[in-house]
Amino acid sequence: MTITRHPTVPARPRSRAARAVDRTLTRVLRLPKASGDYTVTRAVRVPMRDGVELLADHYAPTGRALGTLLVRGPYGRSGPFSLMFARLYAERGYHVVLQSCRGTFGSGDVFEPMLHEVDDGADTVVWLREQPWFGGRFATVGLSYLGFTQWALMTDPPPELATALVMVGPHDFHESVHGAGAFKLNDFLGWSDMVAHQEEGNFASGLVRQVLAARRLQPGLHDVPLLDAGERVLAGSAPWYRDWVARPEPDHPYWERMQLSAALERVQVPVLLFGGWQDLFLEQTLAQYERLHSRGVDVALTVGPWTHTEMLSKGAPLVTRESLDWLAEHLAGTGTHRRPAPVHLHVTGAGEWRDLPSWPPEGRERVLYLQPDGALGDSPPTPDIPPSRFTYDPADPTPTLGGRLLSPDGGYRNNAQLEARDDVLTFTGPVLTEDVEVIGVPVVELAHSSDNPHADLFVRLCQVDAKGRSRNVSETFHRLAPAAADGTIRLELDAMAHRFRAGTRLRLQVSGGSHPHWARNLGTGEDPATGRAMKPSHRAIAHGAGGTSRLLLPVTRG
Repeated sequence: MTITRHPTVPARPRSRAARAVDRTLTRVLRLPKASGDYTVTRAVRVPMRDGVELLADHYAPTGRALGTLLVRGPYGRSGPFSLMFARLYAERGYHVVLQSCRGTFGSGDVFEPMLHEVDDGADTVVWLREQPWFGGRFATVGLSYLGFTQWALMTDPPPELATALVMVGPHDFHESVHGAGAFKLNDFLGWSDMVAHQEEGNFASGLVRQVLAARRLQPGLHDVPLLDAGERVLAGSAPWYRDWVARPEPDHPYWERMQLSAALERVQVPVLLFGGWQDLFLEQTLAQYERLHSRGVDVALTVGPWTHTEMLSKGAPLVTRESLDWLAEHLAGTGTHRRPAPVHLHVTGAGEWRDLPSWPPEGRERVLYLQPDGALGDSPPTPDIPPSRFTYDPADPTPTLGGRLLSPDGGYRNNAQLEARDDVLTFTGPVLTEDVEVIGVPVVELAHSSDNPHADLFVRLCQVDAKGRSRNVSETFHRLAPAAADGTIRLELDAMAHRFRAGTRLRLQVSGGSHPHWARNLGTGEDPATGRAMKPSHRAIAHGAGGTSRLLLPVTRG
């Protein structure tokens, strides 16, 4: 590729206001004091192979440079992203290239999410090699989409790449959108609306728009047909949304450039992964760790009690400190190995962090049986016990409450309203006489039948406190294949690390959906993107007659 030369853009020193903001950020995040100053060169043009130019800001330390960080994302080069992924690293001795992805914030062409990141990332490295200040080694860092761009670069890792720090970043976007068999409606309609309008107005007006988004997007979330309803509220601002909804097949050519599992097979450099127990990409973060670990790659994992959006708030102090330590060791060469163990997990319920040699830890399996009277017990019910029943009606779908959502209303929530519905079964264990710690992936086996083969299952594990308040801990959703809707359904719940304290109880919820987290099953077999008709399903969960239903917990204590 030919490098096009452009007139040099002058570097500007840090302003007095910027210094004050950076000092405040250091205090808020409880970071070590910054080591120096930096300058910023704005809107540097970076040429791509097809002639398009992407804009980047270059943060340059004024003293000795420790290495270079490459940060690529679609969310702009100011606000929290410049603070968290450029400025705090630049004042600690790193060159930082903060680049806007194609079609965003002045970069050329049209934004098509994820489709160009492999080529554009590689072309950015070609440009990077030509810069006189580049020392020959770089790291990547960033969260969410900024994590996807890192995996895109690692599909063909450049020799100059020293390490990658991927925070809640997916490597397979189809899996994120359709992996459970149904479209993740709430997350990706909301994201599409946010990104389509993010360059309008200023930061304050953008926050107002996000606050009002839930009400504005209601028709797109709840009207049918699904595709038309979403496009009406987006009003042509997010043309990719049609493709996402209308193409559920994982082998459709459209998804090929968004499925980057090859990166997990090719990367050799150390990788630091961050996740959250309530993050929408949790399962991919853990899959990344397990695959790299199995290959012998130097990989570390930190998982906190965070949602996706909390990574830049509640999670920021710990994530930033661990990131600086990792870069000092693997890029700058100025730090010793400070991480006590490869895996660092927060155990919810206990409020403590745990260091482990690997994930998942060893434990024993504890089996609890679903009982017909809404109980959850250690002994299987007798064979003559009748099933528990509920009806799922897509015209009044079981609603989403908390959980691993992209939106701010995700996370841990009081389940009272959900459990009061007739279409939600609950099975509650006795009061615990000792602490029970569960770390790993719970499994539920449901002896399930439905008079309508077009059915979904949503299962949630909760903790019930001494006052009777139920709070979600782990969950799963799955769209059943019509030919396999009857029989014993084995479902893996979300990975978790939680201590159920003595005096609390375990509760398992079972229902037929969680809308609009996942688009409802219409119950007719029609394409969910275009279908209008709806048909309810009448379900049975067997306890003795017809099978046994049970919960399998990976217990490490109790």
